[in-house]
Amino acid sequence: MAVYLYVILGYLLVLTVYNVYRSRQVKSQDDFMVAGRSLSLTKMVFTLVCTWIGSGTFIAGAEFASKAGWSAVWQPAGAFLGIAIIYFVAAKIRTFGQYTVGDILEVRYGKFARLFGAIALIIAFTTIVAYQFRAGGYILNVATDGGISLEAGQAIAAAFVILFVAIGGMVAVAHTDLPNGIIIVSACLLAVPFVIAGAGGWAHAAQVLPAGHFKVFSPDFGKYPALKALGYFLSTLMLLMGVQSMYQKFYAARTPKEAKKAVAIWIVGTIVVETIVICIAVYANAYNVEHHLNWDGRALVLNAARYMVPGPVGVLLLGAACAVVLSTGMNYLLSSSSNVMRDIYQGMINQHTDPTKMVALQKVFIVIMGFCAFLMIFVPTYLKSDISILQYAYFAYTMYGVAVTPALFAALTWKRATRQGGLASIVGGAAAAVFFEILLPWLAPSVMEGGDAFGIPSIYPAALISIGLLVVVSLLTPAPTAKQLERLFPKTPPAGV
Repeated sequence: MAVYLYVILGYLLVLTVYNVYRSRQVKSQDDFMVAGRSLSLTKMVFTLVCTWIGSGTFIAGAEFASKAGWSAVWQPAGAFLGIAIIYFVAAKIRTFGQYTVGDILEVRYGKFARLFGAIALIIAFTTIVAYQFRAGGYILNVATDGGISLEAGQAIAAAFVILFVAIGGMVAVAHTDLPNGIIIVSACLLAVPFVIAGAGGWAHAAQVLPAGHFKVFSPDFGKYPALKALGYFLSTLMLLMGVQSMYQKFYAARTPKEAKKAVAIWIVGTIVVETIVICIAVYANAYNVEHHLNWDGRALVLNAARYMVPGPVGVLLLGAACAVVLSTGMNYLLSSSSNVMRDIYQGMINQHTDPTKMVALQKVFIVIMGFCAFLMIFVPTYLKSDISILQYAYFAYTMYGVAVTPALFAALTWKRATRQGGLASIVGGAAAAVFFEILLPWLAPSVMEGGDAFGIPSIYPAALISIGLLVVVSLLTPAPTAKQLERLFPKTPPAGV
């Protein structure tokens, strides 16, 4: 137990010292929010991998795989397609080169679109930060055989995430992501053959686990398995296509060309890591079932690191789990605090604030928002509620995917999208997500089947409302003028694209 704990704490200490050193580079708002737009191709690739690969992969993915087996691939598969689509607009995003997606929303749809988009984003991203803290608690609890409680572990994870982001902003995030990304990729590649061998090989798992774990659509997906699987796919796809954390990384790249190259490499890294983590979870589950160990499905990858691989590989895999929690928590906390500062405070209250004061004020909001995210996980923990990281992730993905992504992507690709259409899509999508995910289960629990109203995942009606409003309202209102489109659709393509 002591070895795992000391290695993890030692790594956190090294990162703390490293981030304090790097924080001295922060001289301006540009440095804090987008690392001075100086990220190299290598740093871009690893920070993109780390931003996307979080506890949604290592914890929620394992929880999903324990219930559905290989069908759990449906959730990350949405990201594979999403990254491929993003490849074609990455250079345009970097050329636009602002700070948040709200900058794009305001150019196309006006100030209120920026405001409502920021509110939806803050809700979704704070939820994502909250379950990173929970995942950190799982990791420290498993690594110490219960020596550190789940409650204490999630508080420790929250403290380090908030500290690192407040110290150095994007400079800290991007430079921390480089060693974290190397650890994540190498740990997964080294661990998977040991886990498969420990579970008895490829064929043996099929004899131990239910047959549904090896079907395209697991029966555990609920009333309509295919709809549920594609619902997970769609929610992940829509989040990835518009997720601000990625757009901020494109803004931080040195050139549009490097931003586009980074996306091409990023898709390979994401496919490899996401698939390997689910593979580890499936075979760890087979080992768990055969040996009657009663492992928590959420901790399958963590227990595989403890009991199914050689010590050094196990330490590396637990280190990778810590790395994803830190990196994803840092990225999304920085991103949501950027919305508070850029879209709400600077956009609506005080447009001409001194940049130095902006950095100081953003650090205050990082602490406040980090504490709010901690309360989102602390309160249900205190009330002893059952907490599913998978469910937290699905709500966050759906909220962002239907409230922001349709309007944002249309702003970049569809000239006919209008201010009224974009605003209607943002407000309608956010309202639909809250209704189907929170209000309807509370108001009419009798209609819920397998966690969904009438057995139909909320992403379908919510996306239909958001996209429908965008298209219909845009077509019913006057088209944007050439001047309104000029910044995102210039007549002469910028150099370097």
